[in-house]
Amino acid sequence: MTLPGEDLLVVDGLTVRFGGLTALHDVRLSVDAGTVVGVIGPNGAGKTTLFNVICGFVRPQSGRVVWRGEPLVRHRPEHLAGLGIVRTLQGLGLFAGLTVLENVMAGAGRHARTGVLPALVGAGRSARDESDLAARARATLGELGIADLADRLPGVLPYGVRKRVALARALVAEPDLLLLDEPASGLFAELVELSTLILSLRRHMAVVLVEHHMDLVMQVCDRVVVLNFGEVIAAGTPAEIQADPRVAEAYLGDPAEEAPDA
Repeated sequence: MTLPGEDLLVVDGLTVRFGGLTALHDVRLSVDAGTVVGVIGPNGAGKTTLFNVICGFVRPQSGRVVWRGEPLVRHRPEHLAGLGIVRTLQGLGLFAGLTVLENVMAGAGRHARTGVLPALVGAGRSARDESDLAARARATLGELGIADLADRLPGVLPYGVRKRVALARALVAEPDLLLLDEPASGLFAELVELSTLILSLRRHMAVVLVEHHMDLVMQVCDRVVVLNFGEVIAAGTPAEIQADPRVAEAYLGDPAEEAPDA
């Protein structure tokens, strides 16, 4: 078990090039257990590329990702749950044909003895898994205030509620590190509740937050890392970031949302 104050994740000198474009250059950051780290920057700064490297979608030309003191070598997205890492997506990625409960159960594969799909259909020896995963999923939905919607299909629900379902699917795995990709996108009245939720997560996990809502970032983050043109231009507490003129010039004057492939 990693204790608060100890590094869970270290990004050490990542450089990523796509053809002649340098998406990341010598990027470094660390994430301690029990902390929330924000990653901000203007469009094209490299935030999504950074997440994609951490998750194994993209291989860097140089540098490494270190998880619990061990370098991640040739890891792939399907390995993340077993490592204790979960990422939410800018797009919800919910299964239209599954109920809210079943969507959340699909995120609990880390806890299934026989795999999520057998558990969902109650096949053979996984019947106990199905019961355990359903109970775990219902408890997580309850924590987010949507347990009464467990039997509904996601497509009939408002966007803000579907965002909660997607977050529940991530939280049900009880990760050690949660990568939140634009969780406030499309939300308005729910921002205060989202802020409270993220702050509460620090008791159980570390969080890396990519977000363009500066009010949310400054309220919930212990540290903030600022990217611009693929390089870290500032890192520090929210107060230090707000006072840094390089950040104001590079980002805070640009309210536009980042494109998904930035």
